Amino acid sequence: MGRLFGTDGVRGVANADLTAEMALGLSVAAAHVLAVADAAQPAGQRPKAVVGRDPRASGEFLEAAVVAGLASAGVDVLRVGVLPTPAVAYLTGALGADLGVMLSASHNPMPDNGVKFIARGGHKLSDELEDEIEALYHKHERGEPWRRPTGAGVGRVQRYEEGFDRYVAHLLGVLPHRLDGLRVVVDGAHGAAARVSPEAFQRAGAEVIPIGTDPTGLNINDGYGSTHLDQLRAAVVEHGADLGIAHDGDADRCLAVDAAGQEIDGDQILAVLALGLREAGRLRKNTVVATVMSNLGFKLALEREGVELIQTAVGDRYVLEEMKRGGYALGGEQSGHVIVLDHATTGDGTLTGLLLASRVAASGRPLAELAAVMERLPQVLINVRDVDKARAAGSAELRQAVVEAERELGATGRVLLRSSGTEPVVRVMVEAADIDQARSVAGRLADVVKSALG
Repeated sequence: MGRLFGTDGVRGVANADLTAEMALGLSVAAAHVLAVADAAQPAGQRPKAVVGRDPRASGEFLEAAVVAGLASAGVDVLRVGVLPTPAVAYLTGALGADLGVMLSASHNPMPDNGVKFIARGGHKLSDELEDEIEALYHKHERGEPWRRPTGAGVGRVQRYEEGFDRYVAHLLGVLPHRLDGLRVVVDGAHGAAARVSPEAFQRAGAEVIPIGTDPTGLNINDGYGSTHLDQLRAAVVEHGADLGIAHDGDADRCLAVDAAGQEIDGDQILAVLALGLREAGRLRKNTVVATVMSNLGFKLALEREGVELIQTAVGDRYVLEEMKRGGYALGGEQSGHVIVLDHATTGDGTLTGLLLASRVAASGRPLAELAAVMERLPQVLINVRDVDKARAAGSAELRQAVVEAERELGATGRVLLRSSGTEPVVRVMVEAADIDQARSVAGRLADVVKSALG
């Protein structure tokens, strides 16, 4: 039996892989693990959970299942409705909740959905806590009954309407410089940030052109958002905007485009924010944390600027763990997960976009000029589908192919081959000084993946 939890919660096709029954059972298990009454809890007070979701149609029935599971386990539930993942994390901490739950499959297509649990304080779960929840869930599947309160012990459920304004106020409260005079296109991916992000930018003083902000429950990530930047590029150029901001479905990511419509990826955003934090004396230990997927040009730029770089395994949770361990202020991923630990417990796309725009406004320099601190080396990423990704780590054929590719690239490039934690694919990433060489090597490696794991 494979592990239910991936790198970001439990995901799958809603009502097929991820059913209402599973969502309910996982929520009861999470309540037992994360919402156990402790000595700090006043006598007779039930544990509390914050539950939010993105606009996917399947989120409606999955939310109902999660809420039922939590309440049946004796947990009071505050339903905050459609809000970004970082908003649910923030509210979990701000409201003193014992846990949070977010229903979202992030950047995945609409038929998918996911259940993401958040620990007390608004923090991501450790592998150990996820394993404990999963073990308890499987015990129940095998026939072990739940401990069920009755009478006054069952949880109560209510809407928490103040969540939207409280989260936006938090974002504006940590913004170092207002955005007056900036024209910004905000792409909400028809997702969880469709209302929040345009509102936050507008209240911060920017002139906002919103796109991808009409969620129907069926159009999330469909042609809009951080995985589909063409609409954002076109809108920025058409409206003569200073920059554009794109989120994914649950808005824990942020990518950008400059005034000419050129993409500014997560590495470039990190570089811009790192230098801004250093200038303000807030880049603790003069260090940035990123993953092994970061472009080699990012590493070279930080070296040139005298900033240290620590690299982790892929996944913003591993970046966050390293940031906490070392007491660092800034970290993130090329994909646009950016963590500013002074202001958020997880990647926050709206906060990232606001801070990036704030840096543009405060410096008086266009985004393209700020982002030019680093030069992206050509990087080719191929997602190989319909293969058995579980066999990738043990394949001698793949290991030999990677060794040969690295020998060909030498010191001017690198190869990274990894199984996705959120999708049924194996990712082949190749960097080289020359784009044609990167494409050639990546294509050959992708063919080996297909033949070895197909």
